[in-house]
Amino acid sequence: MRQPVTVIKISGHYLDDEDLLRRFARNVARADERMAIVHGGGGEITQLQEKLGIRPRYVDGLRVTGAESLALVEMALCGLVNKRLVRHLLAADVDAQGLSGVDRGLVRARQMRHDQVDMGFTGKVVSVRKQVINDMFALGVTPVIAPVSLGETSNLNLNADPVAGAIAAALGADAVVYISNVAGIQARGEIINELTRREAEALIASGVISGGMLPKVRSALDVLSSGRRRAVITDLAGWESGGGTSFVAEETERMVSEG
Repeated sequence: MRQPVTVIKISGHYLDDEDLLRRFARNVARADERMAIVHGGGGEITQLQEKLGIRPRYVDGLRVTGAESLALVEMALCGLVNKRLVRHLLAADVDAQGLSGVDRGLVRARQMRHDQVDMGFTGKVVSVRKQVINDMFALGVTPVIAPVSLGETSNLNLNADPVAGAIAAALGADAVVYISNVAGIQARGEIINELTRREAEALIASGVISGGMLPKVRSALDVLSSGRRRAVITDLAGWESGGGTSFVAEETERMVSEG
C-alpha cells in the first residue's frame, strides 16, 4: 500500500527558536506519512546583511538577491539553518539528511525576471529531479531542503514557498503544508477555513493578501493546479490541531485534474 507523502514548508520564523524546533521535530517524528521538509530562513539572511551594511530589498514579498547577498544566503540557508533543523530532527529520532536544491541537481532554476527591478540572483523553479527525494524515501530518510538551487551559470536564491510547491507537484504529494508565523488567512479578524482560487484572487486584488503572504498563496494555488489534493497555510499550533486555511479546487479545476 502506498504511503502518503506530505511536503512541509517551515518558515524561518521558527528556525531560531530552539523550543519551537524541538516541538516541530517531535511532530514530524509522530507522523505516519513520508515527509519532505523545505525551510526558509529569511531572518538569518537579513541579520547577516545588516551586519555587513547591506540593505535588504523586497519585491512582491520576494527578496532581491545581489551578488554579495548570494554568498550570505548560501551560508545562512545551506549551513546554519539547515544543519540546525537537521540536528533537532535527529534528536527526535527522525533519520534526517540536509541538502539544498543544488545537490544532485534536485532543483534547477533560472533567473527571475521583473518588469521594473533587476532581481539579481533571485530565481524561479524550472524543474525538480524527484528521484533524489524518492531515493531518500526508499532508505527511510527525511530530506531537509534549503531552497538555494542550481542555475545555468551560478546558484540562485529561491523563495522556499514555490520550491515546496514544485517539489510537491513533482512527487505527486497528497498535501502541502506551509507552516508560517500566522494561523492562516484572516479577514475581518477571523481565520478563513477554506478558499477557492477565485476567492483567493479577490483577496489579493483587495490587498487583504499582500507582502510575504503573496508567495505562499500563489504557491498554494499552483499546488491545486498541479492536481494535488490539499494545500494549507497555518502556524505550528494549527498544524498540530488540523487548523489553518485550506485551499480547495473549484469544480472546473477538479474536472480538469481528474480528466
